[in-house]
Amino acid sequence: MLKRFVFGNPYLLLIFATLGWGGNAVAGRMAAGEWQPFTLTCLRWLLVALILLPFAINPMKQDWQKVKKAAPVLLLYGSVGMAMFNLLMYLALNYTSAINVSIEQASMPVMIMLANFFLLSQRVRALQIIGVIVSIVGVAITATQGDPLSFFSQGLNRGDAWMLLACVFYAGYTFFLKWRPDVDWVVFLLVVAIGAFLMSLPFSLYELYTVEQTMPGTADIALLLYVIIVPSIVSQVCFAKGVELIGGNRAGLFINLVPVFGSFLAVLILGEQFKFYHGLGLVMVIGGIMLAERVNR
Repeated sequence: MLKRFVFGNPYLLLIFATLGWGGNAVAGRMAAGEWQPFTLTCLRWLLVALILLPFAINPMKQDWQKVKKAAPVLLLYGSVGMAMFNLLMYLALNYTSAINVSIEQASMPVMIMLANFFLLSQRVRALQIIGVIVSIVGVAITATQGDPLSFFSQGLNRGDAWMLLACVFYAGYTFFLKWRPDVDWVVFLLVVAIGAFLMSLPFSLYELYTVEQTMPGTADIALLLYVIIVPSIVSQVCFAKGVELIGGNRAGLFINLVPVFGSFLAVLILGEQFKFYHGLGLVMVIGGIMLAERVNR
């Protein structure tokens, strides 16, 4: 009964998925100073791959020819979408707040819209342009602590700049998912995790060689287990099932909950201050995206 209630309820599944992703920024902020960002990313995707391996063996046998043919593309998905995004996000969290990182993640749908326009010549309407502009201004307000004009004199905080670059990588990954090879989703996630591990390995080795390491404590291990199990596996499964039940267009709107949950958890767990410019930026980013998406549909 409970299993049917959970896995048959798309809205509950999508809320679980976005709550887990929202918590990723908080976990990364808590790990800053305890885990080196590249080492955390490398271990995360290595262990994700090992966990998924037993579940992927049978579907891998069926999809082996497809996987073999598309292996370079699948590994590239992991390198660009998972490795570079997480490497840069965990690096950014050493220099900026989890609230900022959560809100700035909401810029990714705008980047995808722009990619569709410039690369696919997708038709754009006036209200979509307005929505994109509103969202960009919202991100700018967040990244400059409520003073967008300071960008021209002071530039961006290092952490916010790293996070926006991370969003570019993940937006590119999402954009190219249109051409994802037709393989079982567990197989896809496994190969993507392997690609992310291989991409992050050289960075991690460099970090181990140049930065003094300390033995992780119990809390550090708990953080590692969280980023492995919840945002990397549980959220992916819940979102995939939610999309299956109500379709991609409707499920995609729930992504807007990620910065909301991330900001809420940052205040609740980390004690970060949610300031006026955070609220204004969050409303503008999500409102602009929803306006543009509504026109698009």
